[in-house]
Amino acid sequence: MKKLILTLVVVLTTLGLSQAQEGGAKLAKSAGKALTSYNIDPSGNSAKLGEAKEKIEQALKFEDARALPDAWLTKGDVYNTMLQKDLARRMIDKEAPLTGDNDALEAFNAYKEAYKLATKKYHKTDAVKGIAEVQAQLINVGVAKYEKEEYEKAFLSFKASLESHEILTENKKTSALDDPTQLKDQKYFTGLIATMADRCADAVVYYTELYKEGTDNASVYEGLYNCKMKMGDEAGANTVLTEGRKKFPNDPALLFAEINAYLKAGKLADLIGRLKQAIKQEPDNVSLYVTLGNVYDNLYTTAIKDNDTAKADEYFNEAKASYEAALARDSTHVDANYSLGALYYNKAAAKTQEMNELPEDFSSAGIAKLNKMRGEVMALFDLALPSFKAAERANPDDVNTLIALNEIFARKDDLETATEFKKRLQTVKDGGKNATPYFKQ
Repeated sequence: MKKLILTLVVVLTTLGLSQAQEGGAKLAKSAGKALTSYNIDPSGNSAKLGEAKEKIEQALKFEDARALPDAWLTKGDVYNTMLQKDLARRMIDKEAPLTGDNDALEAFNAYKEAYKLATKKYHKTDAVKGIAEVQAQLINVGVAKYEKEEYEKAFLSFKASLESHEILTENKKTSALDDPTQLKDQKYFTGLIATMADRCADAVVYYTELYKEGTDNASVYEGLYNCKMKMGDEAGANTVLTEGRKKFPNDPALLFAEINAYLKAGKLADLIGRLKQAIKQEPDNVSLYVTLGNVYDNLYTTAIKDNDTAKADEYFNEAKASYEAALARDSTHVDANYSLGALYYNKAAAKTQEMNELPEDFSSAGIAKLNKMRGEVMALFDLALPSFKAAERANPDDVNTLIALNEIFARKDDLETATEFKKRLQTVKDGGKNATPYFKQ
């Protein structure tokens, strides 16, 4: 057995030495001859195609072969031949597997290299011919990769389809993307898939081309805005968003992007009009009502701090109306229930603070005033309680809801229930979960 292994090692070593001595250029020629033999008699010489692939891959590991346009043409022809063989098989069996992961891309990249290195007219002619043959399959494979959620591979295939179009156009040859609309769509989808492959720098290239052309596709503005934001170009992103909103005032994606930008910047007063527009466009979108309520809620808090009672009352009522509008569409919505409860709760907390700041006055009038304010506080807690109960039913592990319920029941002197919520709160803080909600209905 040892003798046999040693013999194999010697044979393999000899083969490696012979290839090294043969050199890349000779290996490339040998690959070309094997491919020619296959093309003369595909049935009788079927093994020659595999031999051609193996030899051209070995050849291109050598620097001398990598400098030869003919070597790259051979590689392109080998992979193109394998691709055509697969397509012929699929004419009979649509489910037949492909030989490689993306032979169209391998062929294209080889032809492109041959085109760049061309020293003779036929180099470019043959490269362009090969590119024309594989272009449609670059698109088809790109779609297939996208459907399998292989976004990086889909992007590379789509990118190659656009590069092939440039080369074919430069050489006055027919391209699968000659139709202007189809070309724009291909650029957009290439940019979109680049973002899905987490390649925003590449996506920006395609989006920017369409943007400069004055595209009528609002999604281009959305994609360009999102990528610029992700890349840290906030000023550039905001410019694109502003232009997009002017050009497509009713596009929901751009509207929501603007709403999120305003939320991030804290431009609450400017948000109201945008949110109302969004609600008109999507009247059943509960989250929009909740967000509008949150905006009014924050404005209410600011007005309280500024001692602007009139504005505070206005914003409180608007917030309440927004949350109630959300609950009219979905009575179990967690955020809407919590937000409405918190609105009353915070107003009660503010009134409690006001009550605590009252001067000591043990006169009948002073005591009456104190009792009146205490009654108002408890009434607000009572108004908050149904919303917090609904929020706890929907999510028994929400920390803020549990804190609020613990506080309300403690103030209502219901120590048993307050203690229960204190335990539930501690369970969550310790990393656990409450098995069931406390409030069943």
